[in-house]
Amino acid sequence: MIYLKTDEEIELLRISNQLVAKTLAEVAKFIEPGVSTEKLNDVAEQFIRDNGGVPGFLGYSGFPKSICTSVNDQVVHGIPSEKVILQDGDIISVDCGVYKNGFHGDSAYTFCVGDVHPETIALLKATKESLYKGIEQAQDGKRIGDVGAAIQNYCEERGYSVVREMIGHGVGRNLHEAPEVPNYGRRGNGIMLKSGMTIAIEPMINLGKRQLVFEKDGWTTHTIDNKVSAHFEHSIAIRRGKADILSSFEYIEQVLGNKAN
Repeated sequence: MIYLKTDEEIELLRISNQLVAKTLAEVAKFIEPGVSTEKLNDVAEQFIRDNGGVPGFLGYSGFPKSICTSVNDQVVHGIPSEKVILQDGDIISVDCGVYKNGFHGDSAYTFCVGDVHPETIALLKATKESLYKGIEQAQDGKRIGDVGAAIQNYCEERGYSVVREMIGHGVGRNLHEAPEVPNYGRRGNGIMLKSGMTIAIEPMINLGKRQLVFEKDGWTTHTIDNKVSAHFEHSIAIRRGKADILSSFEYIEQVLGNKAN
């Protein structure tokens, strides 16, 4: 079942997503060599609660933390830990969810830690750009396949690969709702997008092969060839014409300054 939201519900979704955006910006202040991913989790959880929200990921299907922290070749769903210490040259995807006023927000951003290899920075840049290419297609009357095809074509033309097992999703009163939103596809195929639909688009793009494997914790995924992976995500509302982006990278980029991707 796909739930179409009213304008009032979309504004509540925006509030949740803006808190996600501000939480990611708060986390950005602490990302540097020598910091544990557990510290980032603590910062995020405290900030969310201090601002009237509840961590949307904590306890979701048994997930034990408030954010996902996926480092280097980890694709998504990395579990924060005192044992994982960020090193100069790493990248880290931070995926964050907030539940507030009955609605979920969901967004992700991949950060550089210190001095990162130019080849990796190029992957991050292309992944983020592909997200906006997908969002450009997310309009009333278009189809899910238009979104996925835009992301897939943009990344594969640049020599990168698109993860197939993990995909975007609807977002609303539940963290994950219909429809599924793959980052690959064929134009003109799939469910038709309608005004009032709210979805999270989240390309996960690999430097090497597209296949991934699960780590022993049952959550964390990493690339099969141990090459780096990037992940960016926005939650949006479908409108007639241009999509309405409910989350934001603006707060993050204010913190990062000229270090933003």
